[in-house]
Amino acid sequence: MTDEPTEPSDPDQEPAMRDDTTPDEPKENIVHFNPWRDFNDAAPQIDVFGDEPDPAQIAQFMQVVFGYCDGLIPVRSFIDKGQGIDGRPHNIWLEADHSAPEKMATFATWASREGAAVYVIPGTVAAPGQAKATDILQMQTVVVDLDTGDIAAKRAHLERHLGGPSMVVESGGVTAEGQRKCHVWWALTEPADGDDIARVCRLRGDIAAKVGGDMHFRSAHQPIRVAGSVYYKNNLKTQVRIVELNADRERDLAEFIEAVTDMPPAAGVSLQPAFTHPDKPILDEVLVMPVREGAQDDWSRFEGASAAIGHFIRMVHEGRMTKDEGWIGICGYNAAMLRPQWPVERLKRESERLWERHVEKYGPPLIRLDSGAPGPVEMPAFTLGALLDDQSPMPEDIIAPRVLTPGGLLVLGGAPKVGKSDLLISWLVHMAAGVPFLGFTPPRPLRIFYLQAEIQYHYLRERLKQIALPPDVLAAARDTFVATPKLKMLLDNEGSVRVARAIRTAFPDAPPDILCVDPIRNLFDGGPDGGGENDNTAVMFFLKERVEVLRDHIDPDCGVILVHHTKKLSKHQVKEDPFLALSGASALRGFYTSGLILHRPDEDASERKLEIELRNGPALASKLIDKVRGQWVEINPMNERLVRQDIGARHDAERDRKNQVVLGMIFDEAAEGRLYTATQFAEAFENQHDLGGRYSIRERLSVLATKGLIKFRRSFTKHGYAGTQSHFGYLVIRDMRFGRDPVIDTDTGEVLAEGVAVLPTHYKCPHSGRAREVENPSVWVYPEEAHD
Repeated sequence: MTDEPTEPSDPDQEPAMRDDTTPDEPKENIVHFNPWRDFNDAAPQIDVFGDEPDPAQIAQFMQVVFGYCDGLIPVRSFIDKGQGIDGRPHNIWLEADHSAPEKMATFATWASREGAAVYVIPGTVAAPGQAKATDILQMQTVVVDLDTGDIAAKRAHLERHLGGPSMVVESGGVTAEGQRKCHVWWALTEPADGDDIARVCRLRGDIAAKVGGDMHFRSAHQPIRVAGSVYYKNNLKTQVRIVELNADRERDLAEFIEAVTDMPPAAGVSLQPAFTHPDKPILDEVLVMPVREGAQDDWSRFEGASAAIGHFIRMVHEGRMTKDEGWIGICGYNAAMLRPQWPVERLKRESERLWERHVEKYGPPLIRLDSGAPGPVEMPAFTLGALLDDQSPMPEDIIAPRVLTPGGLLVLGGAPKVGKSDLLISWLVHMAAGVPFLGFTPPRPLRIFYLQAEIQYHYLRERLKQIALPPDVLAAARDTFVATPKLKMLLDNEGSVRVARAIRTAFPDAPPDILCVDPIRNLFDGGPDGGGENDNTAVMFFLKERVEVLRDHIDPDCGVILVHHTKKLSKHQVKEDPFLALSGASALRGFYTSGLILHRPDEDASERKLEIELRNGPALASKLIDKVRGQWVEINPMNERLVRQDIGARHDAERDRKNQVVLGMIFDEAAEGRLYTATQFAEAFENQHDLGGRYSIRERLSVLATKGLIKFRRSFTKHGYAGTQSHFGYLVIRDMRFGRDPVIDTDTGEVLAEGVAVLPTHYKCPHSGRAREVENPSVWVYPEEAHD
């Protein structure tokens, strides 16, 4: 905030505040705000009957934009255009605390008397004087400035695809069509910092591009008007006012990025960039025409650099230059003609973007034999005979059978909370220990680098301790399994370098066998155009230019596992083709060598099904898996009901209910002093509690007796139940007591229990169905235990 700012929503403004190359030194005509020092000889001519600053709206605005942030808020005021008066910009930095709204209201009131507008950068910095993009420490909102076209239609498009905003502010300006310009805000659940600030800025640019908003908000230091302050322009004085406020409506950054990625462009909006100046100079003039920042010349630095880069790209594409020569030419133009020159990273990013677009439009380049990066001189090609005659052994699988092959890419997909991270960690630890897991077999203990961006450090260690793994597996994998805590970064150029360094540090002696990225969404970099996961071009860029390049840098034979989310499909669609459920573009499925989908066939059951698709080997049958005593195990599919599963499950549940009702009634009736034989019980409770007729009840009793849940007592003469003619006797269940008379300890007088214990004398043999005597009535034995 060192050059004079201008109205961000004004298409004719000077873009000095919008360029990262803005010099750090303040200009002489800028002073810091001091309301006791700034007395003017003559007050500006202002409409005294116009709107005044609104402290309540200012407080609401500050809460939405800075409520969670720490640090200093950069604030600036300056004279709006069209008033016929001059004035100096004033800068202040407010502490982002409870006093900020009151101080902002004081500053806005002072600025109103001076005829000045009030702006903030919607982020905080560390120290006074800081306001460049690189100085921003925290941002807690995403904003789009709608300043042209059909504002109402654009707002409706945003709300339809992104949901309702946290705040909408009318900035004071009016479009040529007579609609009020506005700023649409979405608050985040927590402030973005570090690498997340770049994600927020890219998100602001993506939203603006898709609805025709102000693209300058791609810059972190782009200022914006303060709601509740006063708008002065062209003899108009009005309030910048909040027209919609939902302060409790907050968005998770990762989920919001996914929503923006899925949002289509608004009607009439093209995502193809175009030059803003209609009369571009000819190429010979471009290459020798200096271009200064701030649109001081006939066209902008962006237009000049794009034209020059395009020229050298065509020369390389047509084979008239090598890639190195083309890059030298681009750098030379940047150094000689741009005032000031672009940073090298920005120049490279723009060159890559234009090169990809040129290749997409005109096809593969004509490569000169002496150009390009070092590589094999000839493309490998083999005759049919050579392939048939080659009897050399096949490469050893990283994970057999052909699930992950050398240089292969495996994608594991699953819905949120289905257990894919739990399954993945168990699987990777087994592979690191060299132990088979669910039929997947490593040739030896594998070196594994687990790059994960979901679980923070303390919760990661807690989860690893909670997962039930055999002690010998944990001991064998202690040094070969390396995991990162939650990362706040993208897998872009800088992120790839950081990952490569971390891997070299973790495995200094030999490269890892497996690199696992969990999940794709949190690390996704769609390239210079900023495409999302649903964009085929962006997905291919991520796979080829990020994942493949990183793997080749580590070890070309390293296997890669990518973890991805799935979208909701009907059960029929999942049954027909489960891999259609993978979120994002179809390019992902066409690129991987192995695909695994984890899903629940029945939402009410704990079993999961693991679907498997292989490119480099024969088809593998899906696996039915579940967690038993904390460990993942494979379930025999022969035990799975195949026909009328839903109806069968309901019948099972009904049988379980009847079993519990019958057992409960026997227990309760005994407590009331009543015992029954099987026949008498069935006749006494026929058609009660939805148990059915007496024959149905007899069958239930017979099944429960076979399973050992019901046993029998031949007589209970002390309490009036003499020997019975029944083949078995009176019904008895475990811990059953007769009557409610208290049982008192004669020594202490303590009440021990109610009623008299009823112990069995006979049980039904599960093999012959005959009555057999109980060996020890005090110990209840089930048939399975007796058999063991």
